[in-house]
Amino acid sequence: MKTFLILFVTVVVCNMACAAPSIGLGYKANDTIEAVLQRQVGQVVELRLESGETIKGKVAQVSASILHLSELVGQELFEAVVVLDDISSVIVRSAAQK
Repeated sequence: MKTFLILFVTVVVCNMACAAPSIGLGYKANDTIEAVLQRQVGQVVELRLESGETIKGKVAQVSASILHLSELVGQELFEAVVVLDDISSVIVRSAAQK
């Protein structure tokens, strides 16, 4: 029984580590805004738009010209579609707070 419990705890811990979301941009030299956002699907990002406005939410889908954000921060019942050409920067959380 003790061996089974140790095995069970080991499997659970390993699965939790594998299921943890990747943190950071994973920037590559030839990236586009679309490529960066594709890697962030399911993650929360903050966008700075060319108008100076910021919008923060979970990346739901990315296409060649638009981005679908769900669960907007501060407006959880709302969603947004953002034109990729209007995005001047993408900000993501890169490390957990200690």
